[in-house]
Amino acid sequence: MSLKIRLARGGTKKRPHYSIVVADARSPRDGRFIEKLGTFDPLKAKDAADRVVLNVDKAKQWMVNGAQPTDRVARFLDAAGVMKREARNNPEKAKPKKKAQERVAANEKAAEAARAAAEKAKADAEAAAAAPAEEAAAAE
Repeated sequence: MSLKIRLARGGTKKRPHYSIVVADARSPRDGRFIEKLGTFDPLKAKDAADRVVLNVDKAKQWMVNGAQPTDRVARFLDAAGVMKREARNNPEKAKPKKKAQERVAANEKAAEAARAAAEKAKADAEAAAAAPAEEAAAAE
């Protein structure tokens, strides 16, 4: 029997309240559990002392017995100093997909063309401004 330390949802619609429980991995989320280790109230402020109430000694004992915490519970245990949780990072997922990359490349190409056209127009305007001054100097 594989054990999980996980959250069991309670509360009403739009007002969640979770119990931190040890349960068989095959049992439903809000179903039968072996032992209740604490509570989690996501509606309270993140710095509230009673947002997460956890019996650390029981959690350690269940982990020694082979219970695996879920990701959210592992965050709580990491904050309590019971275990070290690896920071998750997937830089590939954050990259833009193929069409977005093509769109960015097209925008950069258009911006470069606009910049080149603006520089050319500025150079032509400067040349045109300098040309009458040279003609006026030659006429004198």
